[in-house]
Parts: sequence; C-alpha cells; structure tokens
Amino acid sequence: MNEAPRDPEPRTPLYLKVAGDLRAAITAGEYGSGARLPAEDELARRYGVSRGTVRQALAALRTDGLITSRRGTRRVVLGGAGEAGGVAELRSFTRWARSLGEDPGGRTVTVDPGEAGAEEAEQLRIDAGAPVYRVLRLRTLSGTPVMVERTTYPEPVGALVAAMPPDTVSYSEELARHGVLFADAHHTIDIAPADADDARLLGCPQGEALLRERRRSTDPAGIPVEWSQDRYLPGTVAFTVHTTAAGALGRLLTPDQAF
Repeated sequence: MNEAPRDPEPRTPLYLKVAGDLRAAITAGEYGSGARLPAEDELARRYGVSRGTVRQALAALRTDGLITSRRGTRRVVLGGAGEAGGVAELRSFTRWARSLGEDPGGRTVTVDPGEAGAEEAEQLRIDAGAPVYRVLRLRTLSGTPVMVERTTYPEPVGALVAAMPPDTVSYSEELARHGVLFADAHHTIDIAPADADDARLLGCPQGEALLRERRRSTDPAGIPVEWSQDRYLPGTVAFTVHTTAAGALGRLLTPDQAF
C-alpha cells in the first residue's frame, strides 16, 4: 500500500530571514542602542523584498523588544538581544526562560473547539458564538511545572495550534512560520486562587494564591490573535515595572526575586 504523501515543511517566510539578519546586526553592534535603522524603502531595496515584508520583519524585532514601535519614523534600537528585560519577555514564556538559561517546556493538556463566550468575544473582537479554540497547557522550566496556560484563539489561529504536536515548546515561534505574528500585548497582573486543574497540574493545594497574568495579544495590524490567562506558582516569577523617558518596561524576574 502506498503511503499518503506528507505535507512539506513550511518554508521560512522572507520577513523572518530579514528579521534574523537585522537581529544579528544589532547583536553584533552594527546598530548600537539609540541608533536608527535604515528607512523601510532602503531596507526593501537592500533585501530585494517588498515594504510589507520589511514591516513584518520590523514587527518581529519590536516583539523581541529590540526596536521602538513608532510608525512613520525610522525605528530606534533599544538594545541588543542579550539585554534581558522589557515587555517582550511577558509576551513569550519561551524567550523569557531562555534568557534565564532555563530549558522551557510545554505540554498541551486539551484543545477544545467551541463558541466564544461574552468575555472571549470582547477580548478577541469577534461575535459572541463565533468559533474559537480553547487550549489548556502546562509550562515547565527545566522539567519543573511552573505555570498553567489557558488560551483562547480565534478559529484561523486555533486551527494551526490544534495541528501542532502536544510537546511543542513555543506556539508563537511555530505560528510565525505560518505568518501569524504576536506584535503587541495588553497585560493585567493580579492574584487568583488555584482551581482543580491548577492543583492537579502544578501539584499545589486547591485555593492557593497564584500569580495570574491576563493577556490579549495582537498582530502588527492590531487584530487580536489570542486571549490568555496564565497562572504561575509562587516562588517562580515576579513582575516589576521600570519607568524610562521612553515609557514603562515590564520584566519577569528569576525565581530568587519572585514573590
């Protein structure tokens, strides 16, 4: 019997190649902190791509916290890739873990298609009852459970997530290969009691106070791509805010600095 042909591996999008080259240049010091990147049209000519591709590459660098996000001006470099800190760390558990020298892990517990409730519809800017995917996921640092992630995705994004292996380390990195970018996020940090799923997955008592981060992420066009509620064990992370002339920067800290 002939085997069914396998789907080809997705090709690396052009914008990721451009972003990678610029990221390497920033890391190498070609563009120091406070330096301005070349204009979009100049970058488009340099790499032989469209300005739209350049904008996607710049959005990826903005997501990493490497450049400013102001439109209509040449982007300013905020710092090299080795400088930990900034709200980019809150957007990606995987990047934050790697910045600490930890080995990030993930295990998808459930992926359930359903209809958007009122809060999900409001956060994702879709109609109540529209199709969504709800994902329950356990996140680990070097094999130790530290966080339970509950994320609702609009149908196009959720369908991509549902097709990923359960042990996928970074959804955002895999989604980027399909052209789905996490450019900006709005965060709310508070405390929530552990429910039955938290207790079972994290090994903590039900009702224990957990650090909760509620997050709505949007793509470069401002369209919501996820609504997530993440709950962290005490003693694993903390959140601080450092205010500069350029704005407020958030940082997830090491376990030694956690609450």
